[in-house]
Amino acid sequence: MSSLLDTPTAAPDAPAARPERRWRAALGLLPFALYFLVFLGGPLYFVISGAFTDADGRPTLGNLVASLTSPQYLLAFRQSLLLSAVTAVIGAVFGTFLAQAVLTAGPRSPLRRTVSTASGVLAYFGGVPLAFAFIAALGQTGLATAWLRSAGIDLYASGFRIDSLTGLALTYVYFQIPLMVILITPALEGLLPQWREAAENLGASAWSYWRLVALPVLAPAFAGATLVLFGNAFAAYATALALTSGSIPLVPTAIASALSGNVLVGQANVGLALGLDMVVVIAIVMVAYLWLQRRAARWSRR
Repeated sequence: MSSLLDTPTAAPDAPAARPERRWRAALGLLPFALYFLVFLGGPLYFVISGAFTDADGRPTLGNLVASLTSPQYLLAFRQSLLLSAVTAVIGAVFGTFLAQAVLTAGPRSPLRRTVSTASGVLAYFGGVPLAFAFIAALGQTGLATAWLRSAGIDLYASGFRIDSLTGLALTYVYFQIPLMVILITPALEGLLPQWREAAENLGASAWSYWRLVALPVLAPAFAGATLVLFGNAFAAYATALALTSGSIPLVPTAIASALSGNVLVGQANVGLALGLDMVVVIAIVMVAYLWLQRRAARWSRR
């Protein structure tokens, strides 16, 4: 009995070990925290401080007022919102259909592996290379333009231009669809086969299953993925600049013009105010996306 009482235990040492483990875990996050502060916190502070000060460093709200009331900037916001909304909806719809079509194949299907790999590459294929690819394909002397012209279809005679808002939207859709495939595939995989079997046993048709069961379950994930596509298009800069040379008023190109003084000299702080407006829009999109993801996660836990 006394030997049992004298036996040492490790229980008293456990609470002392927990703070040490937490400290080591926090130390592992230090590189990420430094990266976050340098490459996100620093630029964000620069944008916010510049948006609320004039050229002499005095506090002012004039930059924000100008960014929200000037006709040229209002036009840039309207164009950006329209372009982002249209390409997000188109990319979401076609991306969902493509993902569902691919998922009907087996998990080891070559088609599924090919589409998944291609989507991962094409979703992040943008900037100058993407603009050059579309100019080479659909420019006035592009390969696809010449082939269509030989077939009796003259795109440019019909009013199409690759450096127009329509051409830019077509270019954006090119990377929006693969991104939607990546985002919506986990939600489609979360549709349990038992749900469809139960619906069929109750006499529901395929359309009734999708309308009454699958689509309501997918709605939060679909809406959240569409918001991500919207933010992706709203913040795109290099592709639009390379394709249109800044001839189409968009918020990112308006910010670049204001900071560089291409249009008006001394508008750098107004450009920072436009950047702050852009940050607010993206923040709203991300908050809505996180809320929708939380709603969508309810079904994945069941």
